[in-house]
Amino acid sequence: QVPLVESGGGLVQAGDSLRLACVASTRTFSTRAMAWFRQAPGKDREFVAAISWSAGNTYFADSVKGRFAIWRDNAKNSVYLQMNSLKLEDTAVYFCAASDESSYQPGAKDYGMNYWGKGTLVTVSS
Repeated sequence: QVPLVESGGGLVQAGDSLRLACVASTRTFSTRAMAWFRQAPGKDREFVAAISWSAGNTYFADSVKGRFAIWRDNAKNSVYLQMNSLKLEDTAVYFCAASDESSYQPGAKDYGMNYWGKGTLVTVSS
């Protein structure tokens, strides 16, 4: 198991920015690909962004490309999601995820993620 704890969610207005953080309790954090997913009310969970173990590769859903950024600090066992120009449709519970692999897998279920945090709620109001 890889315990993951997200933080940084909250209520913001459309156009605002918000930064989410996720801390992983594992000694092998630096070897794992990480990702963010989200689930809006009444909808299925969807992929948001992923980052490889070395941060050399990142991948974004089309809906957030150009607005969101993902990065990691392996010394702090942390991965971050910077969300800019937030829209009403970004409202969701955001989940951090960790993989047993070093790279994310776009063709695999849940992009190859194996472990999930409990999520942090982001609400964007008009």
